[in-house]
Amino acid sequence: MSDLLALLMSYETLRVIWWLFLGVLLIGFAVMDGFDLGIGALLPVIARTDDERRVLINTIGPTWEGNQVWFVLGGGAIFAAFPLIYAAAFSGFFVALILVLFALILRPVGFDYRSKLPDPRWRSTWDWCLFVGGFVPALVFGVAFGNLLQGVPLRFDAEMRVFYDGNFFGLLNPFALVCGVVSLAMLAMHGAVFLQLKTVGELHARARRWQGIAALVYASAFAVAGLWLVLGIDGYRLVSFAGSEGASNPLAKTAVREAGAWLANYRAAPLLWLIPALGFAGAALAWRLGPRRPGWAFVASAVSVGATILTAAVAMFPFMLPSSIAPSHSLTVWDSTSSLLTLRWMFCMTVLFLPLIILYTSWVFRVMRGPVTLDDVRGSDAHY
Repeated sequence: MSDLLALLMSYETLRVIWWLFLGVLLIGFAVMDGFDLGIGALLPVIARTDDERRVLINTIGPTWEGNQVWFVLGGGAIFAAFPLIYAAAFSGFFVALILVLFALILRPVGFDYRSKLPDPRWRSTWDWCLFVGGFVPALVFGVAFGNLLQGVPLRFDAEMRVFYDGNFFGLLNPFALVCGVVSLAMLAMHGAVFLQLKTVGELHARARRWQGIAALVYASAFAVAGLWLVLGIDGYRLVSFAGSEGASNPLAKTAVREAGAWLANYRAAPLLWLIPALGFAGAALAWRLGPRRPGWAFVASAVSVGATILTAAVAMFPFMLPSSIAPSHSLTVWDSTSSLLTLRWMFCMTVLFLPLIILYTSWVFRVMRGPVTLDDVRGSDAHY
């Protein structure tokens, strides 16, 4: 038992565990807050009247703040467990992250202020704010992943100061925009599946139609991005490094760009090909189950969301923030973490509190289960 505990608490194991924890938090955010973003992006096309828009807003109004906890936890995990990645990413992606932040700020303001006045122009303005608050983050998160897969123009000097030699418009390259479409369509699909759980009648039927459209766009863009990555984008390979137990020094390694390197992990373990396959299968199964079993359709959609993120993460491992201008300055799982003591304390806290968050979230959704109808919101001051 002591040998097992020593292995679990080793620097190498904890680095991998925190890579996994970060993946769990990002997937948790995409699954739990992703349908909120997707519903915001679909608000103008599914809801056609003020009452219908109120129904859609009230399907997520009671839970969206709790769902966003996953986003906060993900950011906190990067800050505490991978401080070099936090510093480099927030430097290079500063404008993009500010754009996401402003868009996310529109959501709570939109929820709270939309129904303060009955004026149609007032409500329409906040409805468009809620649309922007869903559309922009869903798109930008995908664009960010697209840039990670290509590498970003970062480098370190001899004093370990990080420099980013790109700009915001450089992030908007064709491959990254395709990845943005993957993200946007995926979350719109996920949001439409959730709406089938929470609405009835014509709103349910429209959500079903838009789920099909979003799933088709997602599957097409996911396939295009995958082929583009395999045929036209070089991956990264570690040639030498200080070791999995070594100090976090990104300059103490040699890395190269190499055609097909992003497929190395899949070639080493062919069973991993099931992960991208689950992305397609989950979307198809969610469409199939939607009319009869919307609960299971939501689970299938969540599997599709998680598999899509894992597809990129597995391809990149152990790289987390590759450098396009100095490959050996790329940040990996082995050279961008906090100290061993920090990872140990954070591991203990995560094991204690993450199950509590999951249990509380499950309880909230159980209490709030059931559809929201037009009759619920008409003449009611208790709803948004």
